[in-house]
Parts: sequence; structure tokens; C-alpha cells
Amino acid sequence: MDVTIPTIILLGGFVLLLLLRVPITFSLATASIATAIYLHIPLMAIVQQMVQGVKSFSLLAIPFFIIAGEMMARGGIAEKIINLANVLVGRVRGGLGMVNVVDSMLFGGISGSAVADVASTGVIIIPMMTKNGYDNDFSVAITVTSATQGIIIPPSHNMIIYSVAAGGVSVGRLFLGGYIPGILLGISLAIIVYILAVKRNYPKGRKYSLKEGIAIAIDAFWGLFVAIIIIVGVVAGVFTATESAAVAAVYAFIITFFVYKQIPLKEFRGILYSTLKTLTMVMTLIATASSFSWLMAYLRIPAMATELLLSITDNKYMLLFLVNVLLLFLGMIMDMAPLILIVTPILYPVLIGKFGMSPIHFGIMLMINLAIGLCTPPVGSALFVGCAVGKISIEKATKAMIPFYIAMVATLFLVTYVPEITMFLPNLIMPGQ
Repeated sequence: MDVTIPTIILLGGFVLLLLLRVPITFSLATASIATAIYLHIPLMAIVQQMVQGVKSFSLLAIPFFIIAGEMMARGGIAEKIINLANVLVGRVRGGLGMVNVVDSMLFGGISGSAVADVASTGVIIIPMMTKNGYDNDFSVAITVTSATQGIIIPPSHNMIIYSVAAGGVSVGRLFLGGYIPGILLGISLAIIVYILAVKRNYPKGRKYSLKEGIAIAIDAFWGLFVAIIIIVGVVAGVFTATESAAVAAVYAFIITFFVYKQIPLKEFRGILYSTLKTLTMVMTLIATASSFSWLMAYLRIPAMATELLLSITDNKYMLLFLVNVLLLFLGMIMDMAPLILIVTPILYPVLIGKFGMSPIHFGIMLMINLAIGLCTPPVGSALFVGCAVGKISIEKATKAMIPFYIAMVATLFLVTYVPEITMFLPNLIMPGQ
């Protein structure tokens, strides 16, 4: 069977619809349906693949992660974590910039979402930084770029999506693999913050007494314990990822409404509504991307991509460089979830099948690439939210982000070429899994 025309319909149609600014879910579905009609494949087969794509026990973790993050974001944890970060790093030059990085590191471990991080903490810390003499574009730039740590530092529902797309990679090992790269990313951003703070003479924060520090830490601990429940539960084998997410959601409900009590119980209805909207977008993306991926496999596109990449070079390091460039480009023009589902079946056979790369290492490399995409134009969702919160143009924010982009890309390539950074904790704590 000549697959040239159906491949053009599938991939070309998808790209064309994206260029026409058709929502990505409809682009995936339309391209899949058009290809199926051309190949005389019953449309019910496409529907079955959509259902199959979301029929996974692991994916049940996603709504629980989302609702737990929503409750903690609205329930005052963002402000408490900012206070804790201020105690830890606020006293150095450019302290509030450092606070921004550490805050995202801690809050990311709760929300698992860069956009949620920007929306929740940005409304607090961006005005705070501007009031204390920081340039507004700098404040937005560090808020948006540091928020990407939420994608890499677990729990992250995108890791769940990758686990499913890769055929059942250990979620516990993925979670462990994200810690050191996520912290390394935070350190690289903090270095840029310090350099710019010294150059621009940004202020230091005040010192806190031991008593104040302990009180703030205790106050923030109840919120941070959500991440501990998830990670320890999964790694220790007490819970599956789905079970730990459910337990975390119940815990978040208790902490939000009965411990912190910053929002009334009636707000829970709005939280459920917001969760449902997010979940609908995520699950429809997964469903349509699943049918799209099935057609790619049917047309042998992953095999052809493997042959194409190997025809360019058979050097592992050069291939990793090309893959990173490709992912960075795709991350600029597509959302994260569908990209994970589309590129995983294409690149997995090359990097894991041919070159023996660890699925955990590839997963974290993929997360960092696509996390960078969230803060790059033209479709970076975290960038858009940050600009809206900071009330500045995308052009101005993007220009201010250039030093931070450099730090993020440097971290990406370090993680890519030094697999031990990713694999140390999984091999230490969960060996042989």
C-alpha cells in the first residue's frame, strides 16, 4: 500500500488546520477522520481508538491531581509557600527573584502545572516584586520560566500521560527521575536572577528571626504535605499513582476548607467546575491524539521517522541534539499533552529501541523540552498567563526571558547528555523496576 497520500492527509491536514488556528483537538480529530475516509477505514474504528486512549486506570490520577491542585491554589497555599521561600532565600541580593524560583519549586510539587503556578503565585509575587523596585518585565520573566519546574518536579499529570503513551513506564521511577533535573533547572534560573540582581542593584529582603521562620514553616507544611503523600505513597508502593492522587485530593479538601479556611466551603462548587473544564480539555486531547497516533502506526510513520533520523546520523549524541531541536520547535507551536502522545510513539523506537536510552531518561528529557515550550511564543500558555497577570506585552516579556531561556536550554542539554542526573534517584530508591 502506497502511504504517501494518506500520510500527507494526516500530517499535512493537521499542520494546515493548526496554521488556520483551528483548536488542536479539532485539528487532530479532523485529520484523523479525513485520513480514515481516504483509507476506507470505518469511522467507528476511530471512535474505538479514542475510547481506548482514555480507557486507562493510570489516567484516573489526572482528575485527582487537577482537583487537589485547584483546591490548594485557591486555598491560600500559594501565599504561605511564598512566605516560606522568603524565609529561606529572601535575604540575598535579588531576594524576591530567588523567592520566585523556590516558590515555584515548592508549589510545582503541589499543583503539577506551570500555568496554575503562574496564575496562583504570579498575582501575589509579581506586584510584590514591582513594588520593591524590580523591573516588571523581569518579574514576569522569572515567574513564567520558574513555573516550568512544576512540569518536571512531581507530581505531574503530564508524566502520567507519558507513562501511558510509552506503554506503562513506572510512574514512581518517573517521579523520582524528575527531582534532580527540576532542582537543577531552579538553580540555573537562580544564578541568572543573582547575576541580573547584582547588575541592576535589586534589593535584598529582610532577615527573619528563628521563631518567625519556624512559625511560617509550620504554616506552610500542611500544604506541602500533599506532595509528600503522593511521592512517598507511590515510591514506597503503598499506593498506585491513581490511589495516591485520590488520597491527596481528600487531604487537600480537608486542609483547604478545615485547616487554612481562607475560602468558604461553597467555593468547592467552583473548584469542581474549573476542574471539569480542565479535565475535559485534557481528556479530549488524549482521545483525539490516540486516534491520530493509531493512524500514524497504521501508516508506519514511526518506522519511517526512525529510518529518516538514522539516515541523517547514526551518532547517538548528534541524534539527541537533533531530537532536542525538533522538540523545542514543536513545543513552540503545540500544547504539551498532545505532543507527548504524538511524538512518544515516533521517537521511542529510535532512542529506546535502537540506542538503548532509558524510558525514564527520555521521559524527563521530553518534559523539559515541552516545559520550555510553555514559556515561548507563539502558543506558550504559561507566557500568556504571565503577561496577563503582569500587564505587559508578549514581546517585552519574551525579550526579558532571553537569559532565562539560555539557562533552561543549558540545563536541558546537561540532562540530555548526562543520564546519571535523571537516573540516580530511580536507580537508588527503586532499582530494577
